[in-house]
Amino acid sequence: MILDAKLRLTALALLSVLLLSGCQKPFPSASAKPLSKTGFLLGTIVEITVYDKKDEALLDKAFERIQEIEGRMTINNAENSEIISLNQASGKNEVKLSPDTYYVVERGKEYSHKSGGLFDITIGPVVKLWNIGTDYAAVPEKNKLEEAAGLVDYSKLSLNPGNHTAFLEEPGMQVDLGSIAKGYAADEAARILKESGVEHAIINLGGNVITIGGNPNGNPWRIGIQTPSNPRGDFLGIVQIQDQAVVTSGTYERYFEENGKIYHHILNPFTGYPVENNLSSVSIITGKSIDGDGISTTVLLMGLEEGMKLVESLENVEAVFITNDKGVYISSGLKNNFKITNSDYKYRNNGE
Repeated sequence: MILDAKLRLTALALLSVLLLSGCQKPFPSASAKPLSKTGFLLGTIVEITVYDKKDEALLDKAFERIQEIEGRMTINNAENSEIISLNQASGKNEVKLSPDTYYVVERGKEYSHKSGGLFDITIGPVVKLWNIGTDYAAVPEKNKLEEAAGLVDYSKLSLNPGNHTAFLEEPGMQVDLGSIAKGYAADEAARILKESGVEHAIINLGGNVITIGGNPNGNPWRIGIQTPSNPRGDFLGIVQIQDQAVVTSGTYERYFEENGKIYHHILNPFTGYPVENNLSSVSIITGKSIDGDGISTTVLLMGLEEGMKLVESLENVEAVFITNDKGVYISSGLKNNFKITNSDYKYRNNGE
């Protein structure tokens, strides 16, 4: 989970846009000014902003929790990573996991099953070959990619809920929680703040945004949806939320160019190559960030038609789909709660 300098700047720009769009009008007094902390964790810019409690120790506690989750679930050279230990034991033996890691692996496997394997947390061998988001990104050799894709199979990830163990049945298999751990970390940070009495806050993990309550003026938060074609973090529309999460998956988030072709990080586990279906991003609005993570990646891989069908079948889940030709498609529950602010983008379904 490493971002290069360009991607860090992109994430920071997006963060600023999202938080600036969070308040509908100025705060009424100096006492309402927020307390904020920023850091770099889970491969992205993290910012937590609290509006009703001036407690720096509480922010520190939330950041420590995110760091703890990163240490357990990263696949990037962490001595105490349980996922690295699980991957190293593939085909050999089961590995005991902490309740945290077991829960996220279990939820990841659930989404893998629900998507028919289109979203698959055992995609690690393919991700490692591409190295997208690092200085070593390159198109893999076809035979090596086929071999890696052959190791992707969530059904061969065995879980034992009785003792919180996991086992990868084939040597070389690898779990990668990069598509879902960030959402869990955001949810955990929100839990810590809520348990300490916070009623108004925004938690942003590089575009995974979760809100606590509404803003201090009694209105919903106004959250900007990123413009895929603009790397500086401009937004194309605004959704209003309260006690909800907005999670975006996009082909513009991490990518590299080779021989004039762009390769992004949303990989199809069946082919091993980046998905190509005319979608540039999907933003999911739901109650928990971990669900937003799983659903956003799943529906982006499914494509517009099948992805929209899935969203409409789920309770308390809404979505904004952006196509490569600047079309905007929204789920039925957002008809009166999403406003396009960039005239280059047009509704293509029931937005008007």
